[in-house]
Formats: sequence, C-alpha cells, structure tokens
Amino acid sequence: MIRSILAVLAGLIVIVVTSFGIEAAVDLLMLRMFPETLPNEAALSHNTPVWIFTFAYTFLCVIAGGYVSARLAARSPVRHAVILGLLQSALTIPAMIEFGDKARPWAWIVSMILVIPAAWLGGLIFSRRVTSRRAQVSVLA
Repeated sequence: MIRSILAVLAGLIVIVVTSFGIEAAVDLLMLRMFPETLPNEAALSHNTPVWIFTFAYTFLCVIAGGYVSARLAARSPVRHAVILGLLQSALTIPAMIEFGDKARPWAWIVSMILVIPAAWLGGLIFSRRVTSRRAQVSVLA
C-alpha cells in the first residue's frame, strides 16, 4: 500500500516539477519573442495558440508522470497511472478556483478531462515496454 501511494506521489511530483519548470522558461521566452502580441502575462492566459502549446507540453508531462507511477508500482502499473490521472484531474478544481484568470473556463475543463487518458497512456507505454522486454528475454532463453 505504501509503495502504491509513493508511486502515485512520485508521478505527481514529475508532473509538477516538469510542467512548472517548462512553463517558467517558456512563458518568459514567449513574452520576449512576441512583445506586441503578448505584452504581459495576462495576454498569455487568453491566447489560444499559447494555450495549445502549453497544453501540449503539459500533456507530455502527464504522460511522463503516468510512466513514473507505473514504473514504481509493485503491481497493476496502468491502474496506478490512471489513479494519478484522476488525482491530477481532481487537483485541477482547486487550481481553477484559485487561478481561474490564468485560462478560459473551457480550457480548464478540457485539461481536467484529458489528463486522465494522458496518465493512462504513460502507464500503457511502461506496461508495453515491460511486456516487450519479457517477450525478448523468453525468446532468447
């Protein structure tokens, strides 16, 4: 049970560290590259191309978090990844309440929905890699 909790928490840490780290660098870079289109942080929040880009790297961070959760789980790796996705989706609600002005309401809702399959995909990638390795080892044996 402890290992399961730690696996999901490790995946959550991967999501937070990678997505906030990328966001800090990318936001600053975009503000400098496009000063007329993006004059301030508020403009970042309501620019659809910026949201799509932000969503894309966040989606990849959630896949990585799902992979880590699956990797660290003692059993049922994909289930742990899905639990991570559900947790991340649930944590979006307080973030939306606190930082609602950072994105449009539809963007928050889309994010809440799509983090679950993203985490599942990370778990599935891990699971398939393990299955593939086991098949290779059994062929060689």
